[in-house]
Amino acid sequence: MPDLLPECIPAASDNTKVPMPYYKLTLFADYHQFYIQDEGIDSNLSDAWTDTAIERLLAVAPGTVGIGTVSNSDVPVTIAVLEHEPLLDADKFDHVVECSIAVESGTIVAAGCTDYFPDAVRIKLPAVSYRVRASFEGIDSVSANGLVGSDHYHLQLWPAPMGPVQVRKQRA
Repeated sequence: MPDLLPECIPAASDNTKVPMPYYKLTLFADYHQFYIQDEGIDSNLSDAWTDTAIERLLAVAPGTVGIGTVSNSDVPVTIAVLEHEPLLDADKFDHVVECSIAVESGTIVAAGCTDYFPDAVRIKLPAVSYRVRASFEGIDSVSANGLVGSDHYHLQLWPAPMGPVQVRKQRA
């Protein structure tokens, strides 16, 4: 079960702080990736990992978002479920990318690509479409073999219409 942490973040241009569900996870990023997926979808990202997706560290398929990692080991992941689009704080991060996911079942699963799906973390949320912002921190700290580093992956989800993938900040 993920840790549910009481947190507040700036959620509007006036910096009003609002409480939000905030999950702190450690996921096994085997093959340099983890994913979030609508629990009701039987999806496969193998065709979604194109050269473009690898460069932007993000692959999408119906009901599934794959997050590319620099590490090939356990990685810290935070998932925040918000009511509105948060402020973009790109200066804090090495890479920021956004996409959309439809969550028809009302539950997302967060897992490494080789995790046993029935045992993976589940997060309940309203059954609507969401924008997903993936922010990558510390990716330059990872060793050449991908096994040692202090990289972190932060996901923010908020209700929004489906939209295209957008790279908000490209890694160097």
